Amino acid sequence: MDEILEVLMKDARTTPEEIAKMTGQSVAVVKKTIKKYESDGTIVGYKTMVNQDMVFDSGSFVRALIEVSITPQKNVGFDSVAERIYQFPEVTNCYLVSGAYDLLVIVEGKNLQEVSHFISSKLSPMEGVRSTATHFILKKYKEDGQILKKTDQKRRLNISY
Repeated sequence: MDEILEVLMKDARTTPEEIAKMTGQSVAVVKKTIKKYESDGTIVGYKTMVNQDMVFDSGSFVRALIEVSITPQKNVGFDSVAERIYQFPEVTNCYLVSGAYDLLVIVEGKNLQEVSHFISSKLSPMEGVRSTATHFILKKYKEDGQILKKTDQKRRLNISY
């Protein structure tokens, strides 16, 4: 993988000047390469990673992983159904996977009822969807390679009798 992409994947705030120093390339080459990656779709966006637990009250934000089994459609396979699913605003991620189910869909909502309503009224009845299995995320420890909350070094004392 390109060095410039590796740096930006770790920290998108890294400036072209910093990348140039890190990679030994000129600033002009770094800027041109980044612009090329943005225009050809290699870089599709930049985002800030937020620990949702620090921002939202518990119960005011719910994320679920949904295993979806689908019936592939003639001449388009899984893509047509996947495209219809990822168009919903509740869907943040959609992956074709190997194994016991076909798609892994990540859904976010304000509460449990909102996510459940999405699954029961929009996702499950969709043509081509055979079954779903939902797993609500209870706590996140690490996401996209980042540890979300450092553990306290304070440990309980061992109890001896």
